[in-house]
Parts: sequence; structure tokens; C-alpha cells
Amino acid sequence: MQRISNRWGSAVLACVAVATLHAAEPPQLVLDRIPPVPDALRKSAAPYLNMTGMQFLGWHPQRREMLIATRLADQNATQLHLLTAPDAKPRALTAGTEPTYSGTFQPPAGKQVLFAQDKGGNEVFQLARLHAASPNPVPVLLTDGISRHTSPKWSRDGQRLAFMSPKRTGKDNDLYVMDPAKPDEARLLAQLTGGGWGIADWSPQGEALVLIEYISINESYLHLVDAGTGRMSAITPRDKRQVARGGARFGADLFTLFYTADADSDFQQLYRLDLKTGIAHPLTPELKWDIEDFEVSPNGKTIALVINEGGFGRLQLFDTATAKLLPAPKLPEGIVTNPQWRADNLELGFSLQAADSPGDAFAYHTGTGRLERWVTSALGGLDVKTFVKPTLEKVTSFDGRIIPMLVYLPDAKKFPNPAQRPVLINVHGGPEGQSRPGFLRQHNYFLNELGIALVYPNVRGSSGYGRQFLLLDNGMLRQHVFADMDAVLNWIFKHERLDGDRVAVMGGSYGGFMALGCMVKFNSFLRCGVDVVGISNFVTFLNNTEAYRRDLRRVEYGDERDPKMREFLQGISPLNHVAQITRPLFVVQGANDPRVPATESQQMVNALRAQGNEVWYLLAKDEGHGFRKKANADRQFLATLQFLQQHLLDDPPAPKKPTAPLPSRP
Repeated sequence: MQRISNRWGSAVLACVAVATLHAAEPPQLVLDRIPPVPDALRKSAAPYLNMTGMQFLGWHPQRREMLIATRLADQNATQLHLLTAPDAKPRALTAGTEPTYSGTFQPPAGKQVLFAQDKGGNEVFQLARLHAASPNPVPVLLTDGISRHTSPKWSRDGQRLAFMSPKRTGKDNDLYVMDPAKPDEARLLAQLTGGGWGIADWSPQGEALVLIEYISINESYLHLVDAGTGRMSAITPRDKRQVARGGARFGADLFTLFYTADADSDFQQLYRLDLKTGIAHPLTPELKWDIEDFEVSPNGKTIALVINEGGFGRLQLFDTATAKLLPAPKLPEGIVTNPQWRADNLELGFSLQAADSPGDAFAYHTGTGRLERWVTSALGGLDVKTFVKPTLEKVTSFDGRIIPMLVYLPDAKKFPNPAQRPVLINVHGGPEGQSRPGFLRQHNYFLNELGIALVYPNVRGSSGYGRQFLLLDNGMLRQHVFADMDAVLNWIFKHERLDGDRVAVMGGSYGGFMALGCMVKFNSFLRCGVDVVGISNFVTFLNNTEAYRRDLRRVEYGDERDPKMREFLQGISPLNHVAQITRPLFVVQGANDPRVPATESQQMVNALRAQGNEVWYLLAKDEGHGFRKKANADRQFLATLQFLQQHLLDDPPAPKKPTAPLPSRP
């Protein structure tokens, strides 16, 4: 596959790289006990900080044009851009310091573009629209600027916009509908209970909407709502066996609905439901992996499926008339996201992220079989041939469960001495997330410049490996994830190319809890840890997370109001075991985080420092659940490099003796 040149951005990126070498510290960051960045480190890391992905968002309703999200060289946050042709220079539609989300054209003319935006990462999303053809588009706010608004969905005639908001109670996600020309007249269509509601689709003629009621990763339900009266009826039953349903899409008429579910399988399969009879038929029983995404063509004849095969995303096409799979494009191994059909029913757009691509936009023509890359991401002048591809490894945990891992080993020719390389274990969040073979972005620096091996385990509770695997960490089963990590560490200790004496652990969100928990459980086997917006105490986390999320998280972690569960949650919370941590820790947090509040990080920092531990703390005043602005993310990465160079690569001082017994090393 030929890579399209990136002429329009290379010169600007080079200028930015040089200009930022001696940049002052961003004023919105609190750098607590974090040293200044040496100019040499800034210079060597600059190319890795200037890589950008191009996320495909959708097609123009009438023209062969794409809406994409990316951050160009002069932008500090991801913005919406228009592509008028393959290899055309992206034209910015939005600007500013805050990132934009969920851009869509208003059908059927495509004159307006809808998008969402929050402030400082607080996830209080507002909806706005702008004229796509204007040379300097000015956004028009559609929502109140105060409440949270999510799941926006246009009716197919573009006359109505539906969205969800907890503005009524602060925790219950209700359904609203507005005429975008009269946003002040938005009306409450359906009053709901719970924070897990979302909009799946409008019917072709706009008579009804399908809502998803999300209870947990293992339980969700579909409901049909009359778009005029708000009258709601359940589509899927509440059986004894909980069933998880995925995105629902109407076919060519009101009575045909496609959705995914694990009702008859351990994996998410595609179903077709006849709304007249209420009978649902499985269409892909032969698949032994999850269908993680799908999109129905406008005429209902073809469905684009994205199948999660052990973390790799495979694009497949499905004929609804014959119920058979069709020829699909051969793609590099990676992750396919957001398949969207053009109005002609023949061309499919999507994003592809792989080891050598941050996320390019593609188009596949089902009639001709032509695969076309519309835009190529900027790689900061780096050679994609130097980027390491992962191998899939597996370990066996205490109960015989197979734990998959993605492993990246540095080039043995570039780092021959010593033969054994230091290791950074990176644990995903969720906890229902999954480490996947996408683009490593800045983490390629660890491999290419420092020779650090990367290990991404998918411990029990990860998605992508079936329903039963997902259930293995719920409630009081949570502690078993550390038995999985023990198996990962044993594998590292025995590997001929890995140095078991130089191992660090890092994770974000729930992965931050995992990093902290590993610091407790395996203190003497680790050099250091990095905790990014992690949970330090489950009880304080559940008390302080936003109200619209609290019940959803209780289903996964357990209800802290129950005395026995509260005792268990306190028992596995790293904050209550800080005496067992003697190794250095780097903590990263956004001040406006609505999911894992900043108090979770601050109380961990305070407790460790009170006993004399070395702790670096980075707080961004204008970020939430992770850093999304370039200046902040760059500084976070540079600080992480400094921390790992000092505590993983350099010879550390003799550690304090742990105050509690730890697992014996093999």
C-alpha cells in the first residue's frame, strides 16, 4: 500500500519542533518535585511529540468529502477539519484551546456541522453547530452551557436533533429533542432513570428512536421511543441471564433492527430483529470473536462489521439478503474504527490505526474493490520502519486462565549490550478496556531511543475475550487480577531478553489503580511506578465520582454502602497499604476529572510523602480524565521520560525493606 505524502505539514512541523525546544513550562501545570527538562531531552523527543493521527468522522451527505478530527502543527488540541478530496490539505472548521468531539454533518444538505466541546476536561459537553462552507466558521451554541449533553443524533431528514442530558436530576440521563433552528425550544421527550442511557439510532422516516439502557458491560437493554409522544416500549427482555447488547441500527424500514448481543454466545454476535413479530435471529453464529462495531448501508443491503480478533480489528462486509460474508479489503494489522457509508451505498469510510500509523482515513469502494488512503498522518519526520510491531504472548494464571499480552521488544541490533532490556508494564483502564495493537505514539521513544521493552497485559476483566472473561474480576473477585500480574512478572523474569531486575509498572484510570496495587503487592520486584488519574481508594472514589456515573461503577466494583463490600473495597485499596510501598512513584492528574476526582491522586501523594517516599506529582489545571492538550501531554511525556531514566534505567539506591511479606520470586 502506497503512503501518501504529507507535504502540507512537514515544513510547519519542523519549525514547531525547533521552536519548542526551549519553551517555558506551561503555566497551567503544577510541577511538584519534577525537575526541569534538559534541552537535549527535549530535542531528542521532539519528533515523537509531533506525530498526529487523522480520525475519520463521516462523509458529507451529498459530496465526496470527509469530516476528520486531528491536531495540526499550529493547534494545541484536536479540531474538526474538512477534506474535499484525497490528499487535499485539511481545512480547519473549529479552533480554540479546547478539543472538539463527535463531529457530524447535518443531513440531508450537509451545510451545518454539529460538534461537542467541554471546558478543561470536565466532560460537561455542550453542543454547537457551524456553517461548513464559511471561510471562518463561527460556532452557534445549541445547549445551555451548564448541563452535560451527550449522544447527539440527527434524524435522517435533519429536522430534529436528539440528545441525552442529566440536567433534570444531575444523575438521570433523559432524552431531549430539538429543532436546531430553535434550540431554546428543546423539549424533554422521555424522562428516564439512571445514567447509562444513550441514543442508538433514528428510524428511517423519523417516527421512532432506539435507546440503549446500559447497566454494565455485561448487561444492557434496547428500548423503542415514539418520537412524537415519548411513549417507550422495551425491545429486549429482562431475562435471568443478563445479556449485553451493542449498537442498534435500523434497516431500510421501521420494522427491521440490527444489533449485537451475547445472548446465545460468549461473544457479541449480529442479530436481526423483526419488530412486527418480536423475533430475533442470530446472523453470525460462526464467529468466535466480538463484533465490536457495525454500520448498515442506507439501503439496508450491506453491513460493515468490525471484528475484534484478539485485539486486532478486522473489517468484514455482510450481505443482509443472503446472510453471508462478502469480500473485504486486506488491511494492515491494527485497529479499524468508525465505519461509515456514503449515501451511494457503495463506499465505506473508516480509520485505521496500526504500528506504523497514528490513524489514517481510508475509503473502500465495494463495487470496484479499490482501497484509497485519503490522508496520511504526520509522523514528525520519523521512519515508520523503525516502529516495532508487537507479538502476542500468553501466560497462565493461578486458575488456569490464559492471560494475553502484547509484547514489544527493542531492536536487538540497536541495543545489543546488555542483551537483557529493562521492562515497562502498561496496564489498560476500564476495567473493561483492552490493550490492542494500535499506534504507540510517544511510547515508540521508549523502544527506539531507550531500549525499554513494553508489555501490555490483558488481565481478567478485559474486553475482547468473551463474556465469561469479562465477569472474572467483578465485585469480590477483584483481587485475582494481581494473580494475573504475578504470572506476567514471572514470564518477564524468565525471558532471556528481559531484565527482571529492571521492571516498572504504569497505568491510567483503572490501570492507575492496577499500577498502585502492583506497587503494593510486588514492591521488591519493581523499580518504580507511574499512576495516571488512578483510583487510590474505591470507597472515596465511589463517593466522589460524578452522580451520573456512580451507580454504573457500583455494578462493576461493588456497592460501598454494603458493609461487607465496603470492608472488601477498603482491603484492596492501595491507599490503605502505603506502608508496603518503598519504590518511587510518579502521579499524573487532571484537576477537573469527573470520573476519578483529583482527590484520589492527592491523598495518595500525601500518604506516601508522609512516610518519606519519593513522589513526583504533575497536576494540570485545565485537564480532566487524561491530558488532551498538546502542551500538557508533551510535558507529561517528558516528565515520564525523566522519571524512568532516573528510576528504571539508572542504578537506584538501596530500597527500604518492605513492611509486609511479598510473593517469592521464581
